[in-house]
Amino acid sequence: MAETQEKVITCKAAVAWGPKEPLVIQEICVDPPQKMEVRVKILYSSICHTDLGAWNGVNEAERAFPRILGHEAVGIVESVGEGVKDVKEGDYVIPTFNGECGECRVCTNGVSNLCERYKVDPMKRLMVNDGGTRFSTTTNKDGGSSQKQRVYHFLNTSTFTEYTVLDSACVVKIDPNAPLKQMSLLSCGVSTGVGAAWNTANVKEGTTTAVFGLGSVGLAVAEGARARGASRIIGVDANASKFEKGKLMGVTDFVNPKDLTKPVHERIRELLSGGVDYSFECTGNIDVLREAFLSTQAGWGSTVLVGIYPTPKTLPLHPMELFDGRTITGSIFGGFKPKSQLPDFAQQCMKGVVKLEPFITNELPFEKINDAFQLLRDGKSLRCLLQISKLLKK
Repeated sequence: MAETQEKVITCKAAVAWGPKEPLVIQEICVDPPQKMEVRVKILYSSICHTDLGAWNGVNEAERAFPRILGHEAVGIVESVGEGVKDVKEGDYVIPTFNGECGECRVCTNGVSNLCERYKVDPMKRLMVNDGGTRFSTTTNKDGGSSQKQRVYHFLNTSTFTEYTVLDSACVVKIDPNAPLKQMSLLSCGVSTGVGAAWNTANVKEGTTTAVFGLGSVGLAVAEGARARGASRIIGVDANASKFEKGKLMGVTDFVNPKDLTKPVHERIRELLSGGVDYSFECTGNIDVLREAFLSTQAGWGSTVLVGIYPTPKTLPLHPMELFDGRTITGSIFGGFKPKSQLPDFAQQCMKGVVKLEPFITNELPFEKINDAFQLLRDGKSLRCLLQISKLLKK
């Protein structure tokens, strides 16, 4: 890749020009990486509900167009900027929306993974180094020529493009022998779900769990609980078609709210003689959160918030309810410190501790990205994998 280093690269990207407008595959220019930045050739990228939410423009304050979405991917380092020491040209990497600088108070403390400088920020659309973008285009959404304009970044990553530039804190080197398609899942969904069970809740062998929402993240929570030896894993979802997939991830019992004449938490308390040890809310629905909280055992039950909630909303709890001994906490990126912990997690996945294959339900070429979005909107896909660039050599 020496022929492109320190040069502007022209490549294809899927550009979002406005809320709910079809993504446009078009040429963009990708600048060389600046100090402490990395330019990556994206090989595979998949679509997450977070991408869908940004594309829908659900939160007006987070809107920024034109923009390159995408944050779950795997790629190969094309070049690095000044000061980058931990990755080099040719390394296989995964981008992470939640970075790790390794130097701030948080990164040097084992309690949190929310790096002071590079933690996830849905409002962020520019690079940290100079407040600019590394993407630009002279083509409008209709394919005609236009004056050069910048294209915004997304969640520290922007992976719906053949080449992207990231802060080095958001790039994690992985084993070159790892199955690349599956490794893309570690950028978001699987790490978020499994980590919520392993790191945030610290599920113990023989304990009981309830997972509310059996999308990719919820199923990853179930898979994490299974790997930790949970004795009962109750899956809660209004879509009965998800139950078969849930069995593959270790779900032992299923509760469909549509089949009940009582609140879900009452049914779970009946099944577990008082409630579960851990519950995980993965839908981003305030009403579901309350059910998840009340489904846990009084005295020690723990509820973990994994879903993304619309604003402005407040917790549906009375402070006195916390005096029953139940606790509630949030989880970002499953509590994983990306650079410090993801390489080991990837190795565990390669050894079969966590099963990744069932999460990839569809594969499409990059040009079909709008079809992939539709699959997710219709609930027909867990993860649809897009081949962004061809891997010529491994």
